[in-house]
Amino acid sequence: MSIFQIKGGFPLKGEIYPQGAKNESLQVLCAVLLTSEKLRIKNIPEIGDVKCLMKILKDLGVLVKKNGIGDYTFQAKNINTEYLNTKKFREYGKSIRGSIMIAGPLLSRFGKVCIPIPGGDRIGRRRLDAHLTGLRLLGSRIHYHNEYKYFDLRIHKKSLTGEYILMEEASITGTANIIMAATLAKGKTTIFNAACEPYIQQLCKLLNKMGAKIKGIGSNLINIIGVKELGGCEQHTILPDMVEIGSWIGLAAITCSEIKIKNVSWKNLGIVPNTFQKMGIKLEKVQDDIYIPSQKSYQIKKSLNNAILTISDAPWPGLTPDLLSILTVVATQAKGSVLIHQKMFESRLFFVDKLIEMGAQIILCDPHRATVIGLNHQSPLRGSILNSPDIRAGISLLIAALSAKGTSIIKNIEQIDRGYENIDERLRILGANILRIT
Repeated sequence: MSIFQIKGGFPLKGEIYPQGAKNESLQVLCAVLLTSEKLRIKNIPEIGDVKCLMKILKDLGVLVKKNGIGDYTFQAKNINTEYLNTKKFREYGKSIRGSIMIAGPLLSRFGKVCIPIPGGDRIGRRRLDAHLTGLRLLGSRIHYHNEYKYFDLRIHKKSLTGEYILMEEASITGTANIIMAATLAKGKTTIFNAACEPYIQQLCKLLNKMGAKIKGIGSNLINIIGVKELGGCEQHTILPDMVEIGSWIGLAAITCSEIKIKNVSWKNLGIVPNTFQKMGIKLEKVQDDIYIPSQKSYQIKKSLNNAILTISDAPWPGLTPDLLSILTVVATQAKGSVLIHQKMFESRLFFVDKLIEMGAQIILCDPHRATVIGLNHQSPLRGSILNSPDIRAGISLLIAALSAKGTSIIKNIEQIDRGYENIDERLRILGANILRIT
C-alpha cells in the first residue's frame, strides 16, 4: 500500500483547476444504462470510485470509448444482466456506495436487478431505505439473500408504474435512483422531499436531453412522466466538484497561501463560500474564479447574539456534510472557537483524535459534535503518522499535514485517491513538498 510523505509548514502559491464532481459523475454514469444509444460525457474525474463504477459498466457490456482527458462516450447496447449474479460483481459492487444507483436504471429497463449492499466510506449508518422503498412503490418486489448479502429486485408487472413517493429523508443517491427508474415507468411519478443538489439538477437535465419528461428541477418536488424509451446525448459536461473547491479554500487558509481556483461555477456553490467567510477567510469572486489571498490570521465570526459560531450540515441548499471535516481542520488555526455539528453521520468526526495528537485543541463532545479552539497560528500543528479512514477525513488530514511543522506520513491513501484526482501531482504544482511512496 502506498503512503504520502509530507514536509509541511510552507505557504503555497498558484492556480488550480477543480476536478469534475465525484457525486454527479457516479449518477450520470449509471444513467447510461437507461438507453441503447450513445452518450458523451465530459469532465469525468479520474478517481478511484469513478474507475470502479466504469469497470462495473464495462463488465455489464457497456461500450466505453475514451475521447480525451475526462471525455468518454458510452453505449449500453448489449447488457449482460447475468453478470450481476457473479462473485466478481458482488466484490466490485461492495467497494463503492455509488454502485447502488445501477438498480433504478436496470430495473426500469430490464425488469430485474441484483445489487449487493454497497460499500463506501465508514462514516456511520447509511441506510438504503430511500432506494428500496421508492423502487418498491414503483412496483418492484424485493428479496434479500442473507447468504451472499445482496438484494434481488424484480418487476411484478410488465413495467414499473408511476406513484406518489414521499421520501423520509432527502437522500441524494436515493433521489437519483428513483428519478432514473421513473423515467421509463408507466404514468406519472411525484417525488416529494427529493434531494435538489446541483448534481441532481444536472442528472435531470441530462435525462431530459435524452427524452425524459421531468419537471420541478431544482426543487424538492419533482414530477416525472414516464416514456417508452430514452435516446442518447451528444454532450453532457460534469460540474466542478464543490467539495474539492472547498478543500482548496481550506488548504489556502490554513497554510497562509495565495491560491486562485479556476472555473468554479459560482452559481452552483450555494453557501460554501459564505461558510468559509464565516471562518474569517478572505476570498474574492474574479469572474468565475475564486481568489484566496495569503492571510497570516483569520478570525471566526460570532453569531448575531454573540454566541460561539455553530457550523452544521443540512440538505441542499444547506452545507454539504462532506466539507465539515475540512472546516474542522481549518478551525484549528483560526482565531476564536467554533462548534462543528455533524448531523447526518455519527462517525465522521472520529478522525479528530489524530488532529489532537498533532497539537490541535478540540473537544469531541459526542459522536456528532466537536468544539474547536483555534490556535491562531501561534502554535502550529506537529507532523505525525496518520491513517486515512475515509475520503473526506483523508483529505482533511492531508491539509493538516501540509500546514504542520515537520514531516508527516499518511497511510491508506487509496481512500484519498477514491475522491481526489492526482492530488499529489496537483499539490506539487502549487509548491507542496509531498511524495507518493509505493
